[in-house]
Amino acid sequence: MSTGLKNLKRIVVLMMENRSFDHMLGALKKDNPRINGLNGDEWNPDTKGAKVMVQPLADYQDQLNDDPDHHFPGTDLQLFGGQKGAGRVANMQGFVQSYFTQTKDVERSHQIMYYFKPEKLPVLTTLAKEFALFNSWFSSIPGPTICNRAFSHYGTSFGQVGMNIFYIGKDIQSIYGRMIDAGKTAKIYYYDQKSSTMEIVNLLQHQPEVFGTFSEFLADCKSGQLPDYSFIEPAYNDHQGPGGGEILASDQHPTHNVREGERFIAMVYNAIRDNDALFQSAALLVVYDEHGGIYDHVVPPACSPDGFTAQPGDTGDMPFSFDRLGVRVPAILISPYIPKGTVVDGRIFEHASIPNTVTNYFLSGDAKRTDREKQSETFLDLLGDSLRDDDDIPWFEIKT
Repeated sequence: MSTGLKNLKRIVVLMMENRSFDHMLGALKKDNPRINGLNGDEWNPDTKGAKVMVQPLADYQDQLNDDPDHHFPGTDLQLFGGQKGAGRVANMQGFVQSYFTQTKDVERSHQIMYYFKPEKLPVLTTLAKEFALFNSWFSSIPGPTICNRAFSHYGTSFGQVGMNIFYIGKDIQSIYGRMIDAGKTAKIYYYDQKSSTMEIVNLLQHQPEVFGTFSEFLADCKSGQLPDYSFIEPAYNDHQGPGGGEILASDQHPTHNVREGERFIAMVYNAIRDNDALFQSAALLVVYDEHGGIYDHVVPPACSPDGFTAQPGDTGDMPFSFDRLGVRVPAILISPYIPKGTVVDGRIFEHASIPNTVTNYFLSGDAKRTDREKQSETFLDLLGDSLRDDDDIPWFEIKT
């Protein structure tokens, strides 16, 4: 066991919303060819047959005003380019066509191929360069938020591929239930009451033991009382704060301001970074729940089925056996025991990797896990023996 693992006491996950890897971090390939980003020659056809190239023209808020389709049928179009029937092969050629179904405007549909210049995302880009960037972290389902977040909590979505707020049985326990039953601590920190939580209704059965607010997270970081496992949610909507000031959505879901999400990521990182003892004993994973309908060039791979089948109606026109992953998303693991510039390649990760990693580390793998979890990669082996010099590790100045 490495020194970093021996010193690890806490795992923290921050899950953001609806952005693909190429859209946020694809430009980094230009300076580091180990990163599986964009060459600049990737393209999709539009509804008139024209070739639409990727371009570094993404902005913070003014594009994607029509929310890109990221439900199962829309994502299926994006992956397969409209192919139907047996024997079809994913080609990642349907993103522009899919966005046209939302915009009804050919020129605006091209914006789904835009990506960010690195200097426009200084927080996410810095973390990707400083710590461990995953080349192949995929959403668990080619679909929307709720079912993908279920995988991060349970290692399955119980056959769901949509946005239903569902109750589930007790035969598969959440990572929070597993931890608490074993005498460990675990908590979901949602932003505040007005933003509420995006998590599955069944998890509310443990309230207030499992839930806290973001202000409580900041206080727990400062006091060093963070739980063994923490899951953090951004603000999902614009709303009035307790002092009367406006709180902006920080989840980065189109069309919320991406800069506000950058600020939120920096706040979470700084809260851990500012407590030396906490920073040296924690691993922070920043990841996105799904791609939000935005272009990525990597074909999602096959995966181990989880024993459920979603039926036509939810999926469009064919059953889905949970035997392939969703679109690739940004994921970065942060620890002072991770060498600067680490790029994780040749290994496939997904959201089931989260409960699998937490279970393996804190519970020695003893708790009951789903088959999908058991087959997923874990990520704590990225923590090495050498503690990086504090002066070499970034800190973000946050503008209020």
